[in-house]
Amino acid sequence: MARILIVEDDTNINNMLCEALNSAGYTCGQAYSGTEAKLLFNMKEQKYSLVLLDLMLPGITGEEVLADIRSKSEIPVIVLTAKDSLDDKIGILTSGADDYITKPFEIREVIARIQVQLRHSQDNKMEDNMLSYRDITLDKNVFEVRIGGVVLPKITKQEFAILELLIRNPKQVFSKEDIFEYAWDEPYMGETKTLDVHISNIRKKIKAVTKEEYIETVWGIGYRLHS
Repeated sequence: MARILIVEDDTNINNMLCEALNSAGYTCGQAYSGTEAKLLFNMKEQKYSLVLLDLMLPGITGEEVLADIRSKSEIPVIVLTAKDSLDDKIGILTSGADDYITKPFEIREVIARIQVQLRHSQDNKMEDNMLSYRDITLDKNVFEVRIGGVVLPKITKQEFAILELLIRNPKQVFSKEDIFEYAWDEPYMGETKTLDVHISNIRKKIKAVTKEEYIETVWGIGYRLHS
């Protein structure tokens, strides 16, 4: 369920939006100042799918809130504004907002705009989860690695992570320490046998479907994708 942060200092408007979004199947966080919005957005235990942001706020301004959000996240932001000149609208979009709604507004339009932005955001996430290099494709959406359309059998979590790191950085040589810490998400303790076994297993699974080499050993350093 998508969670939306409503940033609006007018209590009646804020509550009206929250009630309407709850009825539409969303959950809401509510902020009544720029300072409160920044605090709520940066709380680790709260994850938002979209922000509805008024610009005229007590505390820090809506523009400052938007800049703070954009420094950390690509989450969709829809600005609520009383400004309706072309220059104002262009300024809102070029400052990092994904869309704007001019006050006064119809609640049905707000919900429709939210649905569009959430759909675009989900589409972008799906694309970001697809990585490819030469004939190999890594699909995080379904946890599959394919070569020429053939799925590699029984890929483990660590093997998947190793391939993800290499495919995201196809020209970079990674030390065994870096690969281990990324794939196992724990500090490297100086033992390389576990990583070497996983690399060997990946190579065997690749060899089962193609004669092409994909992982190159860089002696004394680590591994990279074969160019």
